[in-house]
Order: sequence, then C-alpha cells, then structure tokens
Amino acid sequence: MALPAMLRVRQTFPRPRVTDIPRAVGDTLAGAGLPVRRGDTVAVGAGSRGIANIDVIVGATVRWLRDLGARPFIFPAMGSHGGGTADGQLDVLAHYGITEQTMGCPVRATMDVVQVGEAFGLPVWLDRFASEADWIGLVNRVKPHTDFKGSIESGLFKMMTIGLGKYQGAIQYHRTNVTHGYEKVITSVGREILGQARIGFGLAVLENGYDETAHLEAFGARELEAGERRLLEQARDWMMRLPFTPVDILIVEEMGKNISGSGMDTNVIGRPSNPHEPFPSDQKILWIVALDLTEHSYGNAVGIGNADFTTRRLVDKIDMKPTLINAITACAPNGAKVPATFDTDREAIENALACIGLTTPEQARVIRIKNTLTLGEVEVSAAYFDEVRRRADLTPVGDPVPLGFDAAGQLIPL
Repeated sequence: MALPAMLRVRQTFPRPRVTDIPRAVGDTLAGAGLPVRRGDTVAVGAGSRGIANIDVIVGATVRWLRDLGARPFIFPAMGSHGGGTADGQLDVLAHYGITEQTMGCPVRATMDVVQVGEAFGLPVWLDRFASEADWIGLVNRVKPHTDFKGSIESGLFKMMTIGLGKYQGAIQYHRTNVTHGYEKVITSVGREILGQARIGFGLAVLENGYDETAHLEAFGARELEAGERRLLEQARDWMMRLPFTPVDILIVEEMGKNISGSGMDTNVIGRPSNPHEPFPSDQKILWIVALDLTEHSYGNAVGIGNADFTTRRLVDKIDMKPTLINAITACAPNGAKVPATFDTDREAIENALACIGLTTPEQARVIRIKNTLTLGEVEVSAAYFDEVRRRADLTPVGDPVPLGFDAAGQLIPL
C-alpha cells in the first residue's frame, strides 16, 4: 500500500516555566498562612499520575515541613492504582522517585480507611495513616479531567475524594458518579473532607503544554476550592492540542498510565473514557491506532478501548488484572476492550487506512504523535501541508518523508 508523505511540525504553545522548583515550593507554602506548627505530624499525599518533577516537588515540600520543625511522612493518595494494594502503590511512588531514601522521611501505605463524614447518604472515607496525622497535605496537578467537564475536574478535590478514599472509596465514589455525576460527587465529598478532616494545605501544580512545571501554588483549607477553580481555567489555556481536525487516522506511538489516567488523554483524542456523562469535544478522529504500552504502566492498559487498531506487541504487554481493576472501579469496562490487533505496526496502520472510505491513502488526513502528553512536535500528512504554510503557530521541521518502518514492520519512532 502506498503511504502518505509526512511532515514534522513544531507547534507553538504558551510556555511559562518554574525555573527553581524547590524555591517556588518553599515560597508558596511559606506565604499561604498554613496552620502547621513545630512538632506536628503531616501526612503528605502523592498521587499516581505522570506529573513532571513530582519527586522534586514532593521532596521540596517535605524539606520545608522539616525545616519548620514538623514531622512529615508521605502516603500514596491514589484510589485503585498499583493493583489496589499497598505494596503496589508504594511501587508506583518508587517509580516516580518517591522513596524513603530519596525523600528523607517515612513513606507509609495502607488500604485501610476510616469514616470521617457522609455524603449522598454514604460514608466518606479517609486513609487510616492520614487520619492519624495532625495535618494532611495534598500535592497534585490541576488539569482538565479525562472523564467529565466542569468547574472542578482533576486536582486537589479529586485527590481528597478518590485519593484519600483509597480502593474502597474509589469503588464507592465511581458508582455514585454514575447516579449523581462526577463534578457533584467530587465537590460534595471534597467539601466533607475539608470540613471533617484536618487538611493543612493543598499544593497545586500546573503544567504547560510541553509537560513542564509552569506554576506552583499552595492553599489553606478555606482557600482551596476557590483556588482550584481559578487554576483549572489557567490549565485549560495552557493545554496542548492536536493541530488539526478532522483527522482520518491518529497514530499514537505509545499510551500508558504515566501518560494519562485514561492511557490516552481524552481531552486530546476527543473520546470519553466513560459512557456516563456527555464529553464535549471538537476533535473528530475517525480511527486511532495505538502501537505500544509504556513500561511505566506496569501492564495497566486501561483506555485501550479508545483505540480502534493496535499491535501484538502492545497486547502482549497487557496485564488484564490491574487493567480490569482500574476499568471496573471506574464503572467503565469499555476502557479494557482490546481493539483489532495486528502483528506489526505497518499492518495496523495499513488496515486503518483501508477503512477511511474513498480517500486514497496518499491523501488521507493522518497525524502521528509520540503520545498524548508530548505534542510539541508531531507529524502531519500531505493533506495538511497547505494549511501548515498558512499557520503562524506551526513551523515545518525538515522535509516530507514517507512513514518509515524497520525490517520487522515496526514504525521508526519520532
């Protein structure tokens, strides 16, 4: 099959950056008027997403607390991730560089929870270790969520709900989401946690479209909700997007849990990861080809159901147990569906091109990306070349070349 010529294109997005992360962490914590005092124990919650510089940010938080005379420890604030086990969640943190050795403080994990309140007539749960501390501090990125749209999405409130609730809370809240809606559940449970638990601070992380730390801001409990709502709007403005729509074929070199909670960021691909809420999107993509699963996913391929074509090398890396735990906990079994599978990248891509109607492969609208987190440079097919020349935010890099494969039919990486 003849394949379209592809041109590498550099996209231009806003690029604010924090140049001295430890200093920025210390400055914002010091300026937030926090209630933490000398001798207090502080449980610092860290999550399971691929947040840039998360080890540096959490480490700087711990050092600031120690310098204050407090006694911090870190706990995994993640629901069902890490296979829904304490050891698995410790492994996830360790993979992000968060260990007792690197952080200089204890790292404590349990799946035990205690009830601290009530919402929707159901218990509100809190990690047992966190409940025993004098204060709880949360460190998380604020960003558009992959499952729903609202004025509070993915960030500190979600961590107070799903993260602090652990596996038991995650199952309960996701089921409640089906009935009451994501934003209402996250907001209601988060407010109950703020009212009943000893939340000392939330440290919000914003990233620019280049997967870099763009802004850090700490809030006390009273300022946390308004602060997160404000920062979500900023995060939306800085988010990367695909350069064109509609798209016949989107080639995704890799997907995975360290890329997005849904494997491929649904805000980029425009496909929801759950069927329970409308998901507005202007991205119109006919077929998605996912070629590989990242090593850092530990076999969790949740979100593979959003692809239409895939490869044997990706499918062979799937560990269905954590994939299903993640998908069923979210009440979204479609996220674990395995699409049409081919032995090589070339076969997967050629079969996708065979399903675009009367458009010839050479004229197909194809975009190729490394993953949905890395969109600074992408490849676009000849169908977009004229528009590339007209766009000031797009810069061609090199000359057009055909899609390149090695002798085994594997796509040569970007």
